[in-house]
Amino acid sequence: MSITLPKITALASRFDEVRARTVALAAPLSAEDQCVQSMPDASPVKWHLAHTSWFFEAVVLVPHMAGYRPFNERFFYLFNSYYEALGPRHARPQRGLLTRPSLDEVHAYRAHVDAAMRRFIESAQGAAWAAAAPLVELGLNHEQQHQELILTDMLHALWCNPLLPAYDPALAPALRLAQALPARHWVAVPGGTVAVGHGGDGFAFDNETPRHAVLLQPFEIADRLVTCGDYLQFIADGGYERAALWLSDGWAAVQAQGWQAPAYWLAPGDARAPAAHWQVFGLNGVRPLMDSEPVSQLSFYEAAAYAEWAGARLPTEFEWEAAAALPAMTQMTGYVWQWTRSSYDPYPGFRPMTGAVAEYNGKFMVSQVVLRGGSCATPAGHTRPTYRNFFPPGARWQFSGLRLARDAS
Repeated sequence: MSITLPKITALASRFDEVRARTVALAAPLSAEDQCVQSMPDASPVKWHLAHTSWFFEAVVLVPHMAGYRPFNERFFYLFNSYYEALGPRHARPQRGLLTRPSLDEVHAYRAHVDAAMRRFIESAQGAAWAAAAPLVELGLNHEQQHQELILTDMLHALWCNPLLPAYDPALAPALRLAQALPARHWVAVPGGTVAVGHGGDGFAFDNETPRHAVLLQPFEIADRLVTCGDYLQFIADGGYERAALWLSDGWAAVQAQGWQAPAYWLAPGDARAPAAHWQVFGLNGVRPLMDSEPVSQLSFYEAAAYAEWAGARLPTEFEWEAAAALPAMTQMTGYVWQWTRSSYDPYPGFRPMTGAVAEYNGKFMVSQVVLRGGSCATPAGHTRPTYRNFFPPGARWQFSGLRLARDAS
């Protein structure tokens, strides 16, 4: 494979933009903020800053750049996430104990990796570049995933603070949910054999491939997302008190964790709520809950229970992908990730990437549920209709919501 200079130049520019965006996301946070880990499933912002640098160092620079000297050999242990092929690692639940290296040293680490990556990209050519270029592109998309995690993980940490401090009180509008939604309509989809998965040019993760045919039965899908106002009706109708609406594991979670509303909602009378009506905590702090906003911070269990209460169901991921191409559909991305009724399984003929990055997706294809779309915290341009996000069914710290589907009437 050959690559022209303009393409290398464009990739170098994109590298700088993505790396700068990560630092900008951390800018509103203090050093203390960036060291905290509020639960095992989340990571400190400082760790995200270091890990995304570790990825370029361990996956691109060490194997492909002659003469590269690592910033600190011990960082290979500290900031490896889950790559068995790249050696042992610090335990995930203990990332919040890493008060050292300091935040300043982590930024120095990023600067060291950035400078080496720029030299590598600018001098890249021939077979060496052909082997490394896909890994650079993967690293950029990997970093964008961590940009979203910086926001969602930090939001959970701030939620755990009794003061409920805002990540950024003057949050840019692009990270806010919509202020108004149209009335919901059902869109009829005739079904039949459709092609799903990524099969064209441009980047895609390996779990989006290969493109293949699936048979869909006729169905209907809501043209918009379920709103907070919609979900309040579910709560008012005793949705969290009616076992018949819930999957068994979901009902067990309701009982064990005392769920009564989506995560980050403050009910009237809540000791932390500053007013006597429903509030919601978000990246820009506590604000009144808006009926027209898409409901967010739902687990799969809550999404499935709401769909059952509404006399509907969640779409499969393939129904969602087929519907995404229809002009009548709205809010397919940019608001909340949308739970589907599909387990995270390999596509027929799936083959993971080669080398260490073979561990990127495939080994997680068990006990997870697929979400489609993209959220208000997802970097612009990062998603596509074939993108498969995935989380355990009880996860509710992401910007995750739902749209309804039903069998054709």
